[in-house]
Amino acid sequence: MDIKLNFINQSNDLNNSQIVVFQKNTASDFDELSVAWKIIKNCGQGDNHPFTFPMTMAVGASDSYGNYTPQLPAQNSQLFHVSLTGSGDTLSLAGPGTSSKEVQLRNDLDKGAINASIYKDGRVLATKTSIAPGQKAVFEFKPTLWIGAVSQVVEGQVMNSAIMSDVNTEISLLGIASADIIMTGGGPGVGSTALKFSLENIVMA
Repeated sequence: MDIKLNFINQSNDLNNSQIVVFQKNTASDFDELSVAWKIIKNCGQGDNHPFTFPMTMAVGASDSYGNYTPQLPAQNSQLFHVSLTGSGDTLSLAGPGTSSKEVQLRNDLDKGAINASIYKDGRVLATKTSIAPGQKAVFEFKPTLWIGAVSQVVEGQVMNSAIMSDVNTEISLLGIASADIIMTGGGPGVGSTALKFSLENIVMA
């Protein structure tokens, strides 16, 4: 079931901050960089920005020749692979994976690295690059979103570690059908406080 969220700017922020929303791939290295899944721009004081966070996801791959596969619906516990067929490099479901909590994608080409991506709502949620033949990418996500105010971030691209270290608000979506994400704080001068994000008006699924 899709989760309906509504970002509301109740802050004193005068910097017209960009708000980034993303998930972290918990199946991989602790220091892996995350992708900016959604950017909210120009949302002024008192404005709101509704968006949907779907439970469904898709997987896609690209190869060293610059080809991109179609996106395939993906669920936890599934293993996909890229293999060479009569028509060229092809992404397909290979069967069950080795973990019920992960989506896995294996490079079964004889040569050439691939990149693997997970998509939600048509946007890139996570990416693993340079997967060598015989290797696989693993993706696992907790039912949480990370949200923060950032600058110089492009939707769908990997964020650098300095930006990610500035984002420290993790919101649990477990069992939630809809909620408002309220941004407060900020403002000019010495009395300003850090921007805060909290869930309100929560409707449970």
